[in-house]
Amino acid sequence: MSNRLFQGIVYQMRDAVDRVIGVIDEGGVVIACSDLVRIGETKQEVRDELAYMTASVTAGGFTYYPVMNNAKAEYAVFVEGEDNIAEKYAAVLSISLSNIKSLYDEKYDKNSFIKNIILDNILPSDIYVKSKELRFNTEEVRVVFLIRFTDKTDVLPLDIVQNIFPDKTKDYVIGVGEKDIVLVKEIKTLSDTKKIEKTAKSIADTINSEFFTKVSIGIGTAVDNIKDLARSYKEAQVALEVGKVFDTDKSIVSYDNLGIGRLIYQLPTTLCEMFLQEVFKNGSLDSLDRETLMTIQCFFENNLNVSETSRKLFVHRNTLVYRLEKIRKLTGLDLREFDHAITFKVALMVKRYLTTKPVKF
Repeated sequence: MSNRLFQGIVYQMRDAVDRVIGVIDEGGVVIACSDLVRIGETKQEVRDELAYMTASVTAGGFTYYPVMNNAKAEYAVFVEGEDNIAEKYAAVLSISLSNIKSLYDEKYDKNSFIKNIILDNILPSDIYVKSKELRFNTEEVRVVFLIRFTDKTDVLPLDIVQNIFPDKTKDYVIGVGEKDIVLVKEIKTLSDTKKIEKTAKSIADTINSEFFTKVSIGIGTAVDNIKDLARSYKEAQVALEVGKVFDTDKSIVSYDNLGIGRLIYQLPTTLCEMFLQEVFKNGSLDSLDRETLMTIQCFFENNLNVSETSRKLFVHRNTLVYRLEKIRKLTGLDLREFDHAITFKVALMVKRYLTTKPVKF
């Protein structure tokens, strides 16, 4: 498509520039030229230099100037002659083609289209119109991964993920921030959760082993309609934020598995404060020391089983019972009773949530 775009511009400029002008691709092949006979020729004299070209180069009676895209020369324009006028013509032609190509890519590039959808930068009524223009399948099953780089790396995060998923016809890699990369990936079915989580784990392992950096990955729900990708992206964002509060030991968090943490995260902080005041009327939660809190956590992890918890804590059963009695006296909640344990568990999660989100009045 770029060939026709460039040829159209060169054809319009041929009368304004009294010299042979044209464009070569990264292989040095002429893909557009005011002299149609030259199309298909290979400019061997600059073929090897194109990848490193950042300024004008003269060779074989022509002046070449790179057409830059993301700090990389994908194409180069050429103008007949090696004088100052040829250099000026080449520079102007390069700027013109670079800007026109950027506008063209923004209009017709599928990655830009997907980015506009997930960021809500396109009207729902325009999504299907644009899909037809791009011949984009709107009902393919897709899922959104939000990959957040937590460590610094010498390689750009966008380039890292693009190297892992080079198939641009099915997988769309989009930069949405300095450290945040979105992967929109096609999957077979809406219920293919195991494969989705396996893919996320593979991404994290590959980045860690090959680029020596860690990432956190939020996974949205799978959708079968392109307009729902924005929702899946927002869910992936929520998954990362909620995971940062309630699942600090996990690097991969799925929106479908957030459980009660998702509900708490959506509550107003003032309501959470009221809940804590009702459960702990005397502010007794703050009076529990670190050892007591660790005992409570272990008791929950072992399904309220006294014998198993005492074994894991390497303490006598009677010692654990004493600690649970102490907790009951301080808080009024007996963790050996299921209802009291549920209330205490939720209260701990609410407290953790409040420590990460200041109360707003």
